[in-house]
Amino acid sequence: MRIKGGIQTKKRHKKYMKLAKGFRGGRRVLYRSAREGVERGLCFAYRDRKARKREMRGLWIARISAAAKSLGTSYSALVDILKKAGVDLNRKMLSNLAARDPEAFSGLVEQARAKLAG
Repeated sequence: MRIKGGIQTKKRHKKYMKLAKGFRGGRRVLYRSAREGVERGLCFAYRDRKARKREMRGLWIARISAAAKSLGTSYSALVDILKKAGVDLNRKMLSNLAARDPEAFSGLVEQARAKLAG
């Protein structure tokens, strides 16, 4: 007796069609187009999760650099001062301080400078 794979095929198709929800045109209703769109989208999602981390690091550095310039120093000099003073804040936290609480950021920098001088 011949056994057909209809149930598995339907399950597989349903899985892709569910992931293609929100697509436009044939990509939403036609299985082959939907599968292509979903697979392409998943590739972009994987790639861009990695890219987002790089972009965020660049944004943090730009924020810290702008705040450092307003205090009369460069980004690299600031990072060096903080490292030598033993301040173990990562770039994300430093950029949050620089953007949301400039007084605390400048206080931290002055404290680090004083620690190095004294």
